[in-house]
Amino acid sequence: MSDAVKVGFVPLSTAPRGVLVAFCDDALKFGSATRKALGEAAGTVKRAAAANQFKGKSGSILDIPAPEGIKIQRLIVVGTGKGSGLKETDFLKFGGLIAGKLNAASEQVTVLADLPDEAMTAAEAASVAAGLRLRAYKFTRYKTKKKDGEDSTLRAEVSIATGDVNAARKAWAPEAHIVDGVNIARELVNEPPNVLYPEEFARRASQLKKLGVEVEVLDVKAMTRLGMGALLGVAQGSARPGRTVIMRWNGGKRGDQPVAFVGKGVCFDTGGISIKGAANMEEMKGDMGGAACVVGLMHALAARKARVNAVGAIGLVENMPDGNAQRPGDIVTSMSGQTIEIINTDAEGRLVLADVLWHVAKKFKPKFMVDLATLTGAIMVALGTEHAGMFSNNDELAERLGKAGQQTGEKVWRMPLGPEYDKLIDSQFADMKNTGGRNGGSITAAQFLQRFVDGTPWAHLDIAGTAMGAPKTDINHSWGSGYGVRLLDRLVAEHYEAKK
Repeated sequence: MSDAVKVGFVPLSTAPRGVLVAFCDDALKFGSATRKALGEAAGTVKRAAAANQFKGKSGSILDIPAPEGIKIQRLIVVGTGKGSGLKETDFLKFGGLIAGKLNAASEQVTVLADLPDEAMTAAEAASVAAGLRLRAYKFTRYKTKKKDGEDSTLRAEVSIATGDVNAARKAWAPEAHIVDGVNIARELVNEPPNVLYPEEFARRASQLKKLGVEVEVLDVKAMTRLGMGALLGVAQGSARPGRTVIMRWNGGKRGDQPVAFVGKGVCFDTGGISIKGAANMEEMKGDMGGAACVVGLMHALAARKARVNAVGAIGLVENMPDGNAQRPGDIVTSMSGQTIEIINTDAEGRLVLADVLWHVAKKFKPKFMVDLATLTGAIMVALGTEHAGMFSNNDELAERLGKAGQQTGEKVWRMPLGPEYDKLIDSQFADMKNTGGRNGGSITAAQFLQRFVDGTPWAHLDIAGTAMGAPKTDINHSWGSGYGVRLLDRLVAEHYEAKK
């Protein structure tokens, strides 16, 4: 990956070098350790603030090259606003803003984890570090030439000066693995489809074995024996055979029910026979954002040695329109035995998920299942790119996901389910059809999936607006966002890990 930012923690008394980053509130007040580090340069800051109309508002930046009164190359002052009531997402933002101001050339950076009224906590310092590394990620693997002025990979050694180095290092250790998981998910989504097809995706997921994850790859023969007719119906139009990958992390008590995460992995989606328009079809390389999240999440859980038993399952296919592709009007038999009339071959992701959800529910009997899928354009019409759509048959699980979304900034919004919507996917020729029409499209897609969870507590996250091509944020400038890794890791950490 292109992340080359190294983060370490040092005492607040450490002499700054290279680039110094300090925090102030909307009264331009600094913490005591910061005032001591700045010394005579404090006057320079006041003059520069006045000249640049810098008011210390939250997220505002004052950049002073070669400030007088201190031997450093640059001073970056980050405004925190009122400074009270700051949340985890604020510190992530601050870290991202810092990374955005650093030059591509190798730099040594000292960040003073010091607020106007008190030093940052270990968790706050770790959040700044996470924001730095998340923003620094870039996908440049296939760039052989760069235009003048084009951004290149950020390389920096960042020392976060904190009041309790050991506590900060302890807080950062799991966060670093979570950031790695996000960047793995981003990397998968950003890869071109001629490089990342089902077999290659399965190979990359299998690398989790190095962390102690058990990985099983089901090929076409194995899926045929299991009766995965819905998934195989989608895959049959491609020269690239489909795969299902089952990943198991056994970090909890032996015999405890696992938690389960299921991802849609359509490595490229032409729409099949119901082919999409040519405009922007290249973006359909990202139609595996749900599967990418599950792989990144399993990496995070295993790398930080989460005290939980977890199953990650991904269905990997290409949806292509060759002479063997399924047709509108075909009827396929899913692994559950339920039959599905194909109305539109571009409603393929739910077919893939149907068999994987059923397999996970029956084989592993999890405490809950959460599936993630770039499933419908309709969810973007409803929610834009600020929230993922959440559908659930379990209020407790939905509430916990909502809270985790607020904590991490990967927000979800609960959408309705109900028999009035469910009847829209009834078919006159089969048990159901794979689309309920234009109105309520994201809801009828979720109703379809609910028919394959076998009563297991379940939530479906439609991440079509958040996993790829979403607007850039303070902590993400990548086309593939890695959405969902931090959200679901927090869900597990807060509610499902065994206590120490």
